[in-house]
Amino acid sequence: MDRTRHPALRSSLFAALTAATLAAAGLVAVAPSAHAADADLMRNGGFESGLDGWNCTAGSGVAVSSPVHSGTGALKATPAGSDNAQCSQVVAVQPNSTYTLSSWVQGSYVYLGASGTGTTDVSTWTQSAPSWQQLTTTFKTGASTTSVTVYTHGWYGTAAYEADDVSLIGPGGAPVQIPAAPAGLTASGATSSSIGLSWSPATGATGYNIYRDGAKAASVSGTSATVTGLTPTTSYAFQVAATNSAGESPKSAAVTAATTGGTTPPPSGHALVGYLHASFANGAGYTRMADVPDDWNIIDLAFGEPTSATSGDIRFNLCPVSECPTVEPLADFKAAIKAKQAAGKKVLISIGGQNGQVQLTTTAARDTFVSSVSKIIDDYGLDGLDIDFEGHSLSLNTGDTDFRSPTTPVIVNLIDALKTLKAKYGSKFVLTMAPETFFVQLGYQYYGSGPWGGQDPRCGAYLPVIHALRDSLTLLHVQDYNSGSIMGLDNQYHSMGGSDFHIAMTDMLLTGFPVAGDTSKTFPALRPDQVAIGLPASTQAGNGWTSPTEVAKTLDCLTKKANCGAYQTHGTWPGLRGLMTWSINWDRFNGGEFSKNFDAYPWS
Repeated sequence: MDRTRHPALRSSLFAALTAATLAAAGLVAVAPSAHAADADLMRNGGFESGLDGWNCTAGSGVAVSSPVHSGTGALKATPAGSDNAQCSQVVAVQPNSTYTLSSWVQGSYVYLGASGTGTTDVSTWTQSAPSWQQLTTTFKTGASTTSVTVYTHGWYGTAAYEADDVSLIGPGGAPVQIPAAPAGLTASGATSSSIGLSWSPATGATGYNIYRDGAKAASVSGTSATVTGLTPTTSYAFQVAATNSAGESPKSAAVTAATTGGTTPPPSGHALVGYLHASFANGAGYTRMADVPDDWNIIDLAFGEPTSATSGDIRFNLCPVSECPTVEPLADFKAAIKAKQAAGKKVLISIGGQNGQVQLTTTAARDTFVSSVSKIIDDYGLDGLDIDFEGHSLSLNTGDTDFRSPTTPVIVNLIDALKTLKAKYGSKFVLTMAPETFFVQLGYQYYGSGPWGGQDPRCGAYLPVIHALRDSLTLLHVQDYNSGSIMGLDNQYHSMGGSDFHIAMTDMLLTGFPVAGDTSKTFPALRPDQVAIGLPASTQAGNGWTSPTEVAKTLDCLTKKANCGAYQTHGTWPGLRGLMTWSINWDRFNGGEFSKNFDAYPWS
């Protein structure tokens, strides 16, 4: 047996004896014990009552009976995708007080911490705990701190972890009170399928429940939300209740709001959309307007381009003879447009493209954009406008975190400009958008994560524009190419060129998705007739070319729930509008393979 006393123990004993001797001699005052009134402040820290008192993100936590550290219950929480399975509890504490936080855990990369301390928030973690291991940390509260949030969480992409016997030892604070009913509930931003709500914060609230016509519709952590899935031209009554660990407040006074009537859906049937290289030459060769095959239902003239990045001044000119020797005279081009329209086709001016950066940084640029685009539409007798902003046209973000209320000038000014054009030309105005997947689906992970979370500033930047114009939007055809792998609603990454990629990306648009993992900011689903799938017409037209067999599998899965691969959709949409391709010229160069396969597909 080792007879040597541990150095730390010897030091502690020596200090205690010294203090006692000095106190006896009257040389120092002995302070009363700091822990005399200390207690374990956690509610249901052993999870014997399920998850009572605890909130777990994204439904990640469950109470289990095995494995447990003690008693009959423990927490098991599973990270998934962009969620780290955080489970938390708000605990009442006293200001200027010291607390010891501990928990027994199992798993890899398990964290224990406290936030809102009023001083320095703390956390501790273990990289690997194959069996029960205790994590412990201490903190001191600030001068005005009356509550802290205690939490556990795992790490992204790791397996489930377990936690048990969570304790917070220290002087107890005042009991947590149920909040008062929220005040100031207002409704705004109604669309044909959604209504925005906002209200004043309630003291002591950690979350809010939203009620629609008396039934709970959603739970959020902030003081605003958009209620989706509503019926056009319908009135609803909304109320909000505040929540915390003590329970739910009374409901607020009701506010009544109605959805809009929506827009008249485009003509029935499936559409093939293509871009016509009208202003430039490349390896695909020039195609005259009169020679565009009848397969194409919507023809986008590529491109109207800015005179400078920030002027807002857009010009469109036919390809010069020096570049395109076979270009037709302007009069013939305009006559061919009229002939296409007489045959039921729509011809639009597309603004932007890979090299056409447009940044409406000022209201003057916005107004110039409206007037110059109007001139093109009027001069050529066009049916509307396609927005094909790429590069960093929408990337001057000032830190927006909510797609429903953007403040970034280039986005706000674009929305205002498009609304003005829609109002000018009325219900027959065709508005389409062709963003890259970065601009849309990547918002599922990164939009508004502060500011932009260090990610590419294109992440989700189109979401405010699409949402603001959803009742005026004829068609959204995201470019499912030149993008790399993107995460779907299954929290798995999908790669370009196969049916799973197109199914996952399109399912997000038709299902709706929480933006950056915040379920209080869910991007509402679009109508099937508003959605087409963007594809390159050939291997020369862009990265991500998809074989006709894979395209057919994509359409089978989305419209018939057949031939689905690894990704399982959240619905079936026989009314999916169709396909878009870059480009008509490349399709003709390759013998019309893309358009022929579209025509041959058995839609019903």
